[in-house]
Amino acid sequence: MFIWVFHRVSGLLLIVLLSLKFFTSFFMMTKDKKPDWAIVLHTNPLTDTLLIVLVVFHGLYGLRTILMDLGARREKLLFWVFTGLAVVLTAALLTIYYTRNY
Repeated sequence: MFIWVFHRVSGLLLIVLLSLKFFTSFFMMTKDKKPDWAIVLHTNPLTDTLLIVLVVFHGLYGLRTILMDLGARREKLLFWVFTGLAVVLTAALLTIYYTRNY
């Protein structure tokens, strides 16, 4: 049940965050003075962190769902395996992101 709810909520959040990122990128490409609000929203580390976390967990939980649809049985084991993979991959990506940007 948790993964079903998480998948729906993370999907909606990804739509909102990616739309915000795309929208503000148009302002970042202008040669004129860039609006302060667009710079703040586009370069916000919280937005980037949420995007990384949501993409990794949404993607891996989606793979878990596909395996379940293909007939894999052990739901709890798959949950913990994919959660562990997501935590490790998220930690690695966030480490790379923060060491290169800050």
